[in-house]
Order: sequence, then structure tokens, then C-alpha cells
Amino acid sequence: MNKAFVKENDQDDDDAPPGAPSLPPGTTNYMTRRGYEILRTELDQLVRDERPKLVETVRWAAGNGDRSENGDYIYGKKRLREIDRRIRFLIKRLENSTVVTPSEQENTEQVFFGATVTVCDVDGDTEQTYQIVGVDEANASEGRISWIAPLSRALLKAREGDVVRFASPAGLREIEVLEIRYV
Repeated sequence: MNKAFVKENDQDDDDAPPGAPSLPPGTTNYMTRRGYEILRTELDQLVRDERPKLVETVRWAAGNGDRSENGDYIYGKKRLREIDRRIRFLIKRLENSTVVTPSEQENTEQVFFGATVTVCDVDGDTEQTYQIVGVDEANASEGRISWIAPLSRALLKAREGDVVRFASPAGLREIEVLEIRYV
């Protein structure tokens, strides 16, 4: 086969939705139990409910005659491809995931995956609390940051009282680790 048609990397993210977080090549997809259950629930809902209903709609629309001008058929087929792409993406993510239970962490003196960390700016008095979670469950507005984010990487292995420096979009920042919890 011609090399022009062969993918160079072994990370097949063709099924990833646009804007979906990607993992660095060769890394493990760590997830909390909560994140795993959310993806598992979405997969089950797509496979058991949404896809079968859509297949039935497409079957009905196909039986109505001319498919070239049949909006139900055209939209249904397009939506079916989107659902199938999402199902493949979820299956890959769940198969390649490693579930980590934060409450079972042995070394609770340091920041590791799943830790809930309260930090404070060194030059200010703003306290913020973050939980270090998997890529698929990160939501900064809710205080859940991905383990591959610059802040998380800087916090890993830090202890209470440590001052950590990291590059943020606003420039170099220094924060102090106030508290580490594993819930």
C-alpha cells in the first residue's frame, strides 16, 4: 500500500469529535470512577436508546420513496453517522482507560491524580480549589482540571506548604499549596 494512505501514528483519533481533548501519544488515559461512569452511561444511552430509535426513523423514511429529497432520511443518515462516530470514540476511550480511585491513594501527603488541592496565589489572597481528573472529565469552571494541564503538572508531587511555579496564559505564576485531600 502506498505510504500516502497509511497513518503515521498509532493513535487513531479519527472518531474524536472536534475540540475533544486528546491524550499525548503513548500515555495512559487515567479517569476517576465518576468520569468513567459518565462516559459509560453516555455510551449505553447511545447504543440502547438513541441509535435504535434513529434506525427506525431512517427505515421509515427510506420506505417513503425518493430518498434524494427526503429530509428525514438525509438528516437521519447524517445523525446516524455522528452517533456511530461518537460510539466508536467512547468505546476506544473506555477500553484504553485506567480507573483510579482517589480515596484509595496511599501517599496522601503529595499531590497525585485524583487529589483535590486548595492553592493560593503567593502575591495575592485568592484561594482556589481544583481536583486533578482525567482529560474527558475536566471542566475548569467546576474546578476539575485535566492531569495534563500545566497547573496539574506543576502541582504533581507537591506537598502542603510548597510553592509551585508554572506558566499560565497570563505569564509565570507562583502558588502555594494549602491543602491536599483525596475524596
